[in-house]
Amino acid sequence: MRYPVRTRPPRPARFLLGLLLVAVPLLLALLGPLLAGEPGPRAASFTLGDGHWAGTDFVGRDVWRQVLLGGRTVVLTALSATALAYAVALPLGLAAALTHRAWLEDVLMRPLDVLLAIPSLLLLLLVAAVFHPGTAGLAVLVALVNIPDAARIIRATAAEAAARPAVEALRMQGETWWRMAVGYVGRSTLRTLTADAGTRLTGVLYLVATAAFLGVGVAPDAADWAVMVDRNRTGLFVQPWAVVLPALLIVALTTGANLLFDAAQTPRPHPRTPLPAPPSTRKAPHP
Repeated sequence: MRYPVRTRPPRPARFLLGLLLVAVPLLLALLGPLLAGEPGPRAASFTLGDGHWAGTDFVGRDVWRQVLLGGRTVVLTALSATALAYAVALPLGLAAALTHRAWLEDVLMRPLDVLLAIPSLLLLLLVAAVFHPGTAGLAVLVALVNIPDAARIIRATAAEAAARPAVEALRMQGETWWRMAVGYVGRSTLRTLTADAGTRLTGVLYLVATAAFLGVGVAPDAADWAVMVDRNRTGLFVQPWAVVLPALLIVALTTGANLLFDAAQTPRPHPRTPLPAPPSTRKAPHP
């Protein structure tokens, strides 16, 4: 018996590739500042050689040293903003799905709809223009613009599980809200959250990088991967490494994260055995 041919890469291959792609930028972000060393003398802008194997940037600094120093703000800000967004959106979405009071659901979800109607980049720029946030403030702002969408996804996913008879049975038994929300309904949202986490991290990185381009939360000459891409783009065809290296690291982080989350939500294939052949309809001859 022939089975359909698998067209997607096997789950271990996607997981290992995603782990490799994520490990490189994460290790550079965490260990890079320890390996950067002391800054050397500045050279001419956008040059190669002279002790700088990756060349120099727009103000003559060593590109590789800037890469080692520039990952911490981008990576940690994006990861912190994503975790903070889910930390707020998850209880809001579960509470809205489990409540039987329409007014309480409106109180929880309608303010989020107002935030969702405002373009995220515009809200980020408006708040940043008033408060001038640092790196921690930028993580909070990016999390704020991601909470409404994440909460709506969680609420929509959890609502189906909250309407099952098992939840009503748990209520009649006097189970706590925590046990119903996390122990039963929350587990029904895991696959959706896993699928959403990869794309949300990509969107968060986009917002963090865009904010760095515009000078929000990061100094214009800071050692930051997003700032490097923006400030060195004028010398792209003269000294491309100042743009290519940080851009590749950002792409590797987003692509690897999506592969990891995709591998996590893909069910393991179960071995299948061929079904027995149907009994023959041919009548046996009479003796």
